[in-house]
Amino acid sequence: MNEYIGKLKSEISKVIIGRDSEVDLMIIALLQGGHILLESVPGTGKTLLAKAFANCLNVEFKRIQFTPDVLPTDVTGIHYFNPKSQEFELKSGPVMTNILLADEINRATPRTQSSLLEAMEERQVTIDGETLSISEPFMVIATQNPVESQQGTFPLPAAQLDRFFMKLSIGFPSFEEEREILRKHLVENGLSKLESVLHPEQLKEMQNEVKHIQVHDDIEKYIILIAKATREHQAIEFGMSPRASLALLRASQGHAFVHGRNFVVPDDVKAVAPNIIKHRLHLTIEASLTKTVDDILADVLNSVSAPVEMEYTK
Repeated sequence: MNEYIGKLKSEISKVIIGRDSEVDLMIIALLQGGHILLESVPGTGKTLLAKAFANCLNVEFKRIQFTPDVLPTDVTGIHYFNPKSQEFELKSGPVMTNILLADEINRATPRTQSSLLEAMEERQVTIDGETLSISEPFMVIATQNPVESQQGTFPLPAAQLDRFFMKLSIGFPSFEEEREILRKHLVENGLSKLESVLHPEQLKEMQNEVKHIQVHDDIEKYIILIAKATREHQAIEFGMSPRASLALLRASQGHAFVHGRNFVVPDDVKAVAPNIIKHRLHLTIEASLTKTVDDILADVLNSVSAPVEMEYTK
């Protein structure tokens, strides 16, 4: 399993520079069947990262460029009348794929954004009363620019944010990383040279393995106490849902798996907690005037004592 992960990370690094932690988190989401929301200012490589990740997997990949005039049927599909056959026929949309890149998702209207809700949660779409199952694996990688600095955007509602397994905020590269980017991408971006190093059979095997990563009772209690602390914090309007608690548990399993362990430790929970929790927290109006989500989340995590001594079955 570690050999598969190593090959995948090595191939992605041929195009993506200085994003090792983000790639690890995307692999964790892939192993646990979760969806990813990438957020950053324009030009920092969100779309390139998503396309490079998909290119290294031997699965079907499709992309939707969201704009205000994109309709829900442009995502899910539509029944159209065929003049030759004199019958209505189904034309499925780009959502019927394995890896879907929803580029600049917050530029679409709320009506169009909601067309992904059923697919993300239930792995199916309903078109004119007909329900179609989406084949596994299925993963949505959505990108967006920060809402507060962009005109003509529509913030994702809480219900849709909660369906994203993780949110990754991509910052600017370091001096050396940016110099390497300039040198490596001077002629071309290199996507066409990437090879598929992980096949569906191997991915399915890894997904089965990660489900059996051992979770001690104390780790379960630790995660529940974190969720409870977000719900009771005075600065948080509403905290983690049970879906978020389950996501934190699964992400901790994935983090342990990627780092070569068959059991979860508290550091696994702490490592993935910000990417699992931050986009699910909604601060009160009063708190948002003086503090950030990062400040409140740090306060929550510091208020919950992590397990110290545990007996693991290795």
